[in-house]
Amino acid sequence: MKKSLFGVLLVLLSFTLLFGCTSGTDESEDTWSDLEERGTIIVGFDDTFVPMGFKDGSGEIIGFDVDLAKEAISRLGLEAQFQPIDWNLKETELNSKNIDLIWNGYTITDERKEKVNFTKPYLDNRQVIVVLSGSDIDAKADLEGSIVAAQNASSALAAIQAEGAGETFDGGEPILFDTYNDAFMDLEAGRVHAVVADEILARYYIAERGEEKYKVLEEDFGDEEYGVGVRKSDATLLEKLNDALDEMKSDGSAEAISEKWFGENIIK
Repeated sequence: MKKSLFGVLLVLLSFTLLFGCTSGTDESEDTWSDLEERGTIIVGFDDTFVPMGFKDGSGEIIGFDVDLAKEAISRLGLEAQFQPIDWNLKETELNSKNIDLIWNGYTITDERKEKVNFTKPYLDNRQVIVVLSGSDIDAKADLEGSIVAAQNASSALAAIQAEGAGETFDGGEPILFDTYNDAFMDLEAGRVHAVVADEILARYYIAERGEEKYKVLEEDFGDEEYGVGVRKSDATLLEKLNDALDEMKSDGSAEAISEKWFGENIIK
């Protein structure tokens, strides 16, 4: 009886291990053949992150990264499909296969490298401090005791935390917003004293809203690079995407997209 029971348990254990291993393999497989069969690559992005990827007045998805992604993905023989996501859950969305890429002013950091692979960097960026033009804040030291805003789960927040600066802010930490649009609205309303944001976003926002309203401090929270986030298992997609971006830099198409959105070539 004991031998019979032991045999049953062994069979059950074998099935558990078999299906457990199969599940793990599915999660770690290269999906290139599936993407080819589907014909599309789903790009996850924050649809309020101007000028990289956002919705215009008619609801159309536009932006620098949108144009760059469309061109690069078309060179893979596929079509780009853009999916707005909760930026707090971007890596979860990618690794759950709800999206295939994170492409939207996505800063390369060591912490993020633990969760995703990155393409070669294609843009430089820095985390700047924006205040209203009449503000008494002229340097990073002046942020002490001030209400400082940043986007939740952003590289701006990570940069602030890396320096330990948040502890000196009013409340002992930055005020977090789901979107930078909300953060800048609170800055204009006087509910926050400063916003820490990607320079590319901040400069575009300021140009749109009126440069006379704001000032960008000379000091910042560090330099960064943008890359495209790819699942660690998708080595084929990563290689093909890097090749496409290299081609676009060589033939001038990446420069043309940069000129369209920034009036100059800022491609790395």
